[in-house]
Amino acid sequence: VFHCLIFPLMLKLHGDFVLPSDVPANEFLNLEGQKLSTSRNWAVWLDEALDAFPADYLRYALCAIMPETKDSDFAWRDFGNRINNELADTLGNLVHRCVTFGARTFEGVVPELSSPSDVDLEALDLLAHTTHAVAEKIESYKFREALSEAMNLARHGNKYFNDGEPWKTKKSDKERCANTIHVSLQIVASLSVILEPFLPFTCARLRSMLGIGPLRSADVPQGIGWNDAAKPLLQPGSPITEGEPLVPKIEDVAIEEQLTKLEQASRAAMSANDPGQDSLPYSPLAPQITFDDFAKIDLRVGRVVAAEKMKKSKKLLRCDVDLGFETRQILAGVAEHLSPEDLIGKTVLVVANLAPRPMMGTESQGMMLMAEGRLGDLVPTTADQEPGAPVR
Repeated sequence: VFHCLIFPLMLKLHGDFVLPSDVPANEFLNLEGQKLSTSRNWAVWLDEALDAFPADYLRYALCAIMPETKDSDFAWRDFGNRINNELADTLGNLVHRCVTFGARTFEGVVPELSSPSDVDLEALDLLAHTTHAVAEKIESYKFREALSEAMNLARHGNKYFNDGEPWKTKKSDKERCANTIHVSLQIVASLSVILEPFLPFTCARLRSMLGIGPLRSADVPQGIGWNDAAKPLLQPGSPITEGEPLVPKIEDVAIEEQLTKLEQASRAAMSANDPGQDSLPYSPLAPQITFDDFAKIDLRVGRVVAAEKMKKSKKLLRCDVDLGFETRQILAGVAEHLSPEDLIGKTVLVVANLAPRPMMGTESQGMMLMAEGRLGDLVPTTADQEPGAPVR
């Protein structure tokens, strides 16, 4: 109401301001499964976050989960995974491979493109397609889709580089190798412009590595414009420079520090507001059951021997669990909290006599029990016993 009615009315009455033509609005962004709250310090403070991580890491993760059409959730472990598995492994990896390989193989300059193949030309055509697609998404306030389009170009760049196998062709076909590096560098150069709205500091470093001049602005009217990214930006023979890794990965300990800090800060705030309460609230107890009801449950110790993500599911992991007397397939809704590697080799508690249940075309033959932390995180309830041992 304020932004669409009251504020425009104030601007109109003032008379000297241009009225907004569009007011894009987001839904709510939650934190670790709970609503943000400054009173109980359930929040991420920008100055503290910038002390811990580069600004572009925060910009990337927040744009990727922007609540444009529905509420979304910021979780520190998801933040770490996005930076490491998406930004570092996709963009950072592409830049490191093609710039380092190109600089070392072609004496620090962009090689010539000679007799390009259809694959080379198709890759270069993607520059124009992606540049226009990202611009269209940004102008429509679809920032998540815009970022996704740009990162898809980086993914294609990695595939193109892999398929070209320049580490092999540098000995067997130097011209083919030069073409692969030339096109890969052109993709990276375009990304240094296309990703500027999302990763300005990273893109500035990337352009410096590639020897690309400044972007167009009021102070630099002859600089590189947005549409320049739709075509090759680098001239053969122009210098390229190796640098430090563009996107260093985040260590797990840094993420755990943020989770601990969040819980401690919230507990302190709540204790200050209510001296009688020194901890975060626990979940309420479920309704009582009789002993006979409980006695029907057969709890066993199991060991996870294999685990993998379920296709087309963000929440499910498919696990093979050794119960001693047999191995069961169990689908666990823990993928947002634990990776397959986190579970493999762990002992877990299993409801062994639960009726099989079909899920996403696959049968789950039991249930693994997890402990839910105060932050909504899930951890295995481990037991130091052999698989199959009953739990009394």
